[in-house]
Amino acid sequence: MRAWANGDHNRHIFWLSGWAGTGKSTIARTIAREYYDKKCLLASFFFSRGGGDTSHAGKFVGTIAAQLAQRLPDYKDVLLKAISNDQGIVQRVLRDQWRELIIGPLLQLGTGSLQSPIILVIDALDECEREADIGRVLQLLADTQDLGGIRFRVLITSRPEIPIRDGFSRFSNRQRQDLVLHDMSEFIVDHDIALFLKHNLARLGPEEQVIKQLVRKASCLFIWAATACRFICEGKRFAAKRLAIILESSSTSLTVPEKHLNEIYVTVLRHSISPDYTDEEREEQCMMLRHALGSVAVLFSPLSICSLSKLLRITKQDVDQALEDLHSILDVPNDNFRPLRLHHPSFRDFLLNKDRSGDSNFWVDERQAHKTLADSCIRLMSSSLKQDICGLGTPGVLVTDVDSSRVEQCLSPEVQYACLYWVQHLQKSGAQLYDNDLQAYEFLQEHLLHWLEALGWTQNISEGIIAISSLETMVRVSLPAIHWSNRTENAILGKRAP
Repeated sequence: MRAWANGDHNRHIFWLSGWAGTGKSTIARTIAREYYDKKCLLASFFFSRGGGDTSHAGKFVGTIAAQLAQRLPDYKDVLLKAISNDQGIVQRVLRDQWRELIIGPLLQLGTGSLQSPIILVIDALDECEREADIGRVLQLLADTQDLGGIRFRVLITSRPEIPIRDGFSRFSNRQRQDLVLHDMSEFIVDHDIALFLKHNLARLGPEEQVIKQLVRKASCLFIWAATACRFICEGKRFAAKRLAIILESSSTSLTVPEKHLNEIYVTVLRHSISPDYTDEEREEQCMMLRHALGSVAVLFSPLSICSLSKLLRITKQDVDQALEDLHSILDVPNDNFRPLRLHHPSFRDFLLNKDRSGDSNFWVDERQAHKTLADSCIRLMSSSLKQDICGLGTPGVLVTDVDSSRVEQCLSPEVQYACLYWVQHLQKSGAQLYDNDLQAYEFLQEHLLHWLEALGWTQNISEGIIAISSLETMVRVSLPAIHWSNRTENAILGKRAP
């Protein structure tokens, strides 16, 4: 990768592909950190499904432009001029943004002001939720081949999924360099995983045979090794016992790597349920796990434990207890107001795939999880939103004239989340409005303007317009129940219901 980044050649794209858990993101972060520390011109965008603005390409170009401007004053001057000449550029299609905010300013600089290559790191392109965005991003990168002598290098990591493979087919072998991570020598990968395990489990002083057994179980997946180490070390004085649990779990026969990953996740989840529970208590704990983990897995933007508990109407204590022994697969911050995240996207895949979990106690029905969140969002908004929610008493005040802390105080993170994403959760649930209850209709009839006001305070009115269009589409699809459709469409359009 270093030879590619620094070399004088035309292969401006480096595609690092591999199965989930093979270490792609770790390598991408390592390269990004290394070139950042070298004061090179570096920009990065790390896609993350359920990560809000990082789950799609809407902010991709603006993020790259802002990062380049921070590192290159001459570029910043040209960029500001381009924005002042076309203030609506950030609302235009990605290709127009790319040409006016990235390509144009770089061409104006010329090669004299750029002594080193520009490195762009794009991690987890497969985590971009909109398939069409993947093709658009790859098309943008194709436009960077000829920049008048400027060396522009793009490192992309992803799983080898069909939309991405199809997108890369537009690049010739002279334009790109590929490396398939899971095709690397098993000997090399096993050696590296062994070093990783020895370093992280040094306190236990495991014998060489134990390390070899763990390496076999990892099946070339670094995420397996990382999860196992976290699970063992978080056991503290029971660390040795946890190591024994992992060594004894599942069969030792060779299976595909995904099965090994499933086994470590099942082991961690089962260990979080006390063997002393009665059948009834075990069932209740499993239900709480599915409820909490399912919500975390399908959220469109991460929430803190406090916000999640308020959104789901579950006590914070219950959420804390449900997630108490899951730190090896969840990033649970000590600060209850910081976002709760999955350590790795493969755990989301595991939860939402009934065949992978192999245990109905842990499988999360994705549609049901979205429906639960849609209902929770509507319920929370119905009890929270009101006219003049910020208590200003003066209509027509500009958002920019109001202190952001006041907006945050009047619109909590969970309420902001509900306002922004309730329609998307409703869509993902697969619900037809005519066979749903009247919850959505009653909310719109009572709180349509309150909802739009809240979106205005958080500067998300455009998202509200898109959401209304989506609701209208859902209503029109529900033609068999014309009475329900008419009532709902009237509520959406702000008409008086018949």
